[in-house]
Amino acid sequence: MGKPTGFMEFEREAPTKRKVAERLLDYQEIEETLSEEKAKKQAARCMSCGVPFCHSGCPLGNIIPEFNDAIYDNNWEYAYELLASTNNFPEFTGRICPAPCESSCVLGINKPAVTIEAIERFIIETAFEKGYIKPSPPKYRTGKKVAVIGSGPAGLAAAAQLNKAGHWVTVFERADAIGGLLRYGIPDFKLEKNVIDRRLEVMKEEGITFKTNANVGVNVRTKSLLENFDAVVLCGGSTVPRDLPIKGRNLKGVYFAMEFLSQQNKRVAQLPVSADHSGTTYKNGEIWATDKNVLVIGGGDTGSDCVGTSNRHKAKSVTQIELMPTPPKQRAESTPWPQWPMMLRTSTSHEEGCTRQWAIQTKEFIGDEHGNLTALKIVEIEWKIENGRMTSVEIPNTEREIPCELALLAMGFTNPQYAGMLEELGVELDERNNVKAINYQTTQQKIFVAGDMRRGQSLVVWAISEGREAARQVDLFLMGHTELEAKEISMLNTQKFAFV
Repeated sequence: MGKPTGFMEFEREAPTKRKVAERLLDYQEIEETLSEEKAKKQAARCMSCGVPFCHSGCPLGNIIPEFNDAIYDNNWEYAYELLASTNNFPEFTGRICPAPCESSCVLGINKPAVTIEAIERFIIETAFEKGYIKPSPPKYRTGKKVAVIGSGPAGLAAAAQLNKAGHWVTVFERADAIGGLLRYGIPDFKLEKNVIDRRLEVMKEEGITFKTNANVGVNVRTKSLLENFDAVVLCGGSTVPRDLPIKGRNLKGVYFAMEFLSQQNKRVAQLPVSADHSGTTYKNGEIWATDKNVLVIGGGDTGSDCVGTSNRHKAKSVTQIELMPTPPKQRAESTPWPQWPMMLRTSTSHEEGCTRQWAIQTKEFIGDEHGNLTALKIVEIEWKIENGRMTSVEIPNTEREIPCELALLAMGFTNPQYAGMLEELGVELDERNNVKAINYQTTQQKIFVAGDMRRGQSLVVWAISEGREAARQVDLFLMGHTELEAKEISMLNTQKFAFV
């Protein structure tokens, strides 16, 4: 514990954000890395609790109190070693993770939690700056070959761990660049793509092979994977977007959010905006929010990203609607510490300008005689609990129209695409139409699965955890034993200790 009284002396201080007027003119990252002085003070706020609930709050089981202590003591390299022992990509989680660890911080019971996410970013940026991160190829090779399908956070984590175990790893990505959702889903103002490229260079030098424009089941035969590799790890993500099948859905101006976001990421990368991540030509052409009334349907992170991108396009107005009721401003009683709290969250995109409306039911998209979107008909709803379940009823006389020329569907994803690769591989699906697996192994013996393709749409930090755990199971399958790290949670029952 670097400073026993730190949590009493220092207040929580979040990373500095660029001013709104400045950041709306570009796509550079909004938040800045903590300075050395601020990082030390924020790390000093960690109480080194007897039972560090942050360990269980983090899907990766990061060793948080220890690396905070190392930061306070100026032991930068040791802090990096601790963080890297559980997290392959702190540069990603330090930027785009909602920090469930902070929601479980003991200090957060009655004071603002430790800024764990910002400290992670400081550690990894310091490590790159000071040269601690160097290619470290395995000393011995097993001779086993593993194919990883998909290069999002789950695929990259699986590849890194399997390569570390000494296997020859090839990553297949259907897009024209490596990164999956990190590359073509997360806006640059949250994650600049040179952060991905910097890590990829290290992984390549460690011996991992990356193949782009390699769409398994389309231009890469699934049979060849089974013939040429000793194991296959499916990390293709949950890619089927949730649709809104109401009247007027086919009007020009109603599009899925990811098509809008991926196009903008390509523009920032100075790439042609002609085809999506799978190489399919955009049937709707280029999508712009400029001078339009934009309506974002869905209140999650993807919706927030659409808000920020629309503001940078100089939209006339941006409105975001959500089906569920307005969350409370403070932690809801239904989600007590150390659970992930149900509460109102305001993103950096919301700070830039957005009208937010809750408890809204969509009724109909309205268009003109040329088939162009002009408005969305909505109605306000009231949520009630009946027989232990939440139900909604329309509120009389609240039906109205919201003018809009662009509506972006940001309601999440339902399941992975089954036609093509999964169908050809013959893997079974579970009741939610995700790939069925036991200990990450599918119903086909040499095929494993990790990330959103297995657990459903989730967080980047969960995807990294899934990739690591799946790699461990693959190594065990190939070698009969494994020395890859396993996630261990120090508390047997978090809830048992929550209110003692």
